[in-house]
Order: sequence, then C-alpha cells, then structure tokens
Amino acid sequence: MADAKSDFGTRLPKKIGGMPADEAKAINAVFVFKISGDEGGTWTIDLKDNVGVREGAQDGADCTLELTGEDWQTIATNPGAATQLFFTGRLKVSGNPMLATKLQKILG
Repeated sequence: MADAKSDFGTRLPKKIGGMPADEAKAINAVFVFKISGDEGGTWTIDLKDNVGVREGAQDGADCTLELTGEDWQTIATNPGAATQLFFTGRLKVSGNPMLATKLQKILG
C-alpha cells in the first residue's frame, strides 16, 4: 500500500523527472500537500519554475491540499477518488481548486 513519505520521496520525483519538461511546465502550478498522521508530512510539487518535489511548503503555492495519510493512500491508488473526498470534506483545497484536477496527470 502507498504511503506519503515513500510516494513524495521516491515515486513522484521519478514520475515527474521522467516527464518531458514542457509537459510538466504546461500544468504551470505549484502544489502543497499537507498530509496528517504518522506517515504524513508537508511537500511541494513545483510544476512551474523549479520542476520537482521538495519536502516542506513553498510560499506562494497556487493550490494547497490537506488530507489524512489514509486518504492519501486512497488517492495514490485511485486518483479519481479525490473528487469524492473533496465533496465529503475529507480533502480540503485552498487556492485554485481547479488546478487540483490537473494532478491526475502526475498521480495517475
């Protein structure tokens, strides 16, 4: 089962690093993930200027997503579940929530 620390430490950096730079930059957004729980943490996915994944929150993020580690596991295995988590209040999105729909290219 996926956990946030390994996903943000290994899987997502490899996936983003394997994307053509223009495809990643076409998303043109900085996302901050705040994941609570034992396997949680805070990470930034920059798909704007310095493309990559970093631990911690970057100032000026375009979209911030807050969820539990358990809900992260759900999204990591089924990115389409994010919509249901959002509408049930388990996924909180601040900033531009429409940008979050572009994350399926990265998470899927």
